[in-house]
Amino acid sequence: MTFAPRGNHLIAGQWRDSAAKFSSSPAHGPAHKFSVGSVADVDAAVSAAEDAFWSYGYSSSESRASFLDAIADEIEARAEAITEIGCQESGLPKARLDGERGRTTGQLRLFAQHIRKGGHLDLRHDVALPDRAPLPRPDLKLVQRPIGPVAVFGASNFPLAFSTAGGDTAAALAAGCPVVVKGHEAHPGTGEIIAEAIHAATTKCDLHPGVFNLVQGNTRDVGAALVQHPLIRAVGFTGSLKGGRALFDLCARRPEPIPFFGELGSVNPMFVLDAALRARGDDIARGWAASLTMGAGQFCTNPGITFVSEGPMADDFSSAAAHALGESGPQTMLTDGIANAYHSGQKTLADTEGLDVLVTSESAPRTATPALYRTTAQTFLSNPSLSEEVFGPLGILVTVATDAERLQIAIQLEGQLTCTLQMDEADTDTARGLMPILERKAGRVLVNGFPTGVEVADSMVHGGPYPASTNFGATSVGTLSIRRFLRPVCFQNVPPSLLPRQ
Repeated sequence: MTFAPRGNHLIAGQWRDSAAKFSSSPAHGPAHKFSVGSVADVDAAVSAAEDAFWSYGYSSSESRASFLDAIADEIEARAEAITEIGCQESGLPKARLDGERGRTTGQLRLFAQHIRKGGHLDLRHDVALPDRAPLPRPDLKLVQRPIGPVAVFGASNFPLAFSTAGGDTAAALAAGCPVVVKGHEAHPGTGEIIAEAIHAATTKCDLHPGVFNLVQGNTRDVGAALVQHPLIRAVGFTGSLKGGRALFDLCARRPEPIPFFGELGSVNPMFVLDAALRARGDDIARGWAASLTMGAGQFCTNPGITFVSEGPMADDFSSAAAHALGESGPQTMLTDGIANAYHSGQKTLADTEGLDVLVTSESAPRTATPALYRTTAQTFLSNPSLSEEVFGPLGILVTVATDAERLQIAIQLEGQLTCTLQMDEADTDTARGLMPILERKAGRVLVNGFPTGVEVADSMVHGGPYPASTNFGATSVGTLSIRRFLRPVCFQNVPPSLLPRQ
């Protein structure tokens, strides 16, 4: 089954054209023309979402769960076509797209299960105490309620799981919030076929057609208009620090500011402690290389910086990592822009004083080969630019002279999505000293693993202190992410007949 994109927006259940067009830039296969959204298109989409909220926001959890299940079914019904156009546009291999599609449908069904159980409502009830002295207490019931239309921005590196029907959309729809998606220009055809699946589910479930809308475009104007629309109540975003911060500032400057839930990236530091380094340094080094190169390093959880104690064991570790990286061939990057930024980052690091180049090579446009650099803790501490993310299969190995130096580095780190400890039992005291620092720095702390691969589960936190994300109290993965699009309402002495449906 081959999918031929219409190239249009989906607004209020209708496929809508625009005069302005942009062309997709697939890694392989045919390019297609797509409409560029306008302020009028954004207004129509958001207005439709607001109109849908008056029914969808007051629907039962069961009806919304059935809708989420129906979306998952419709995506699976288009599996072959989704994989085909997704591979063409992103350059990702078939196995990756198949796996990501499973993750996408899996999280839709997970949210359906979650809201059927009702845990997201955080129900609290303080019964009336009419005889309490000196004053009686009224009957108080707390329920989490949906906030209204939500804007979602598709991510470049996950054309399915973090995009049109990804985690932000699933969480918002589960909460009872209609969604307006700003499609990502890197994979507009993939976005359209997923929108088609959601539209089919909307029709099947007899919902208001404005419950889901897709506006395409390759300009910043579309995103700016979306986050500034007065009817949008919150924004979900996965992308670059620069782009996310610009949208965050627009949300804050609105006459009525709204929350911006941005996941902006991270270098995900890994600390290899001495006993673990001694016992299994080569294995850790090879695992680090595999994690760095997974998906051409285009994961926000890519472990870009590793810290080890200086000495012969560090030399062995760097040799093992360099050998493993040297065996990895070129990989296709998601976009020409991402590839250019990666090549620029490589050059900047190669020209940085105090860094030794261990692995590097030339690569063709829109491809990347691994890069590895080595430096000392003092150079790292004195050069803040070394803590900045380079999106791709690139790692920096930093050697530390003392435990105190390692602690100093941990304290100086900015907010991260993840921090990792590689340790054995003999490292417990050292790890115990690091843990209070690392839990303040990251949303997820790992021991003896690698952060690439984010489990979709009740306990997962995918977020962290700024600049990893713009809201350290939120997660964009897992069932807790639904709380971003709910707000608590207390109902005082309200009879059951007037309480919201659950």
